[in-house]
Amino acid sequence: MGFLDDAKKTAAAVGEKVKDTWDDTTDRISDKADEVGAEAEVKKAEAERDSVKARNDIKENLRDS
Repeated sequence: MGFLDDAKKTAAAVGEKVKDTWDDTTDRISDKADEVGAEAEVKKAEAERDSVKARNDIKENLRDS
C-alpha cells in the first residue's frame, strides 16, 4: 500500500503544479492584455490632446490675422 499511496500523492502534487502553472499563465496573459489596453487608451488620449491643441493654435492664428 505504501507505493500506491506515494503514487497518489505524487500524482496529486503534479496535478496541483500543473494547475498553478495554468493559473499563473492565464494571469500573465490577462495582465498583458490589460497593459496593452491601457497603452491604447493613453495613445488615444495623447492624440486627442494633440488634435485639440492644433485646433486651438489654428483658431488663435486666425484671431491674430
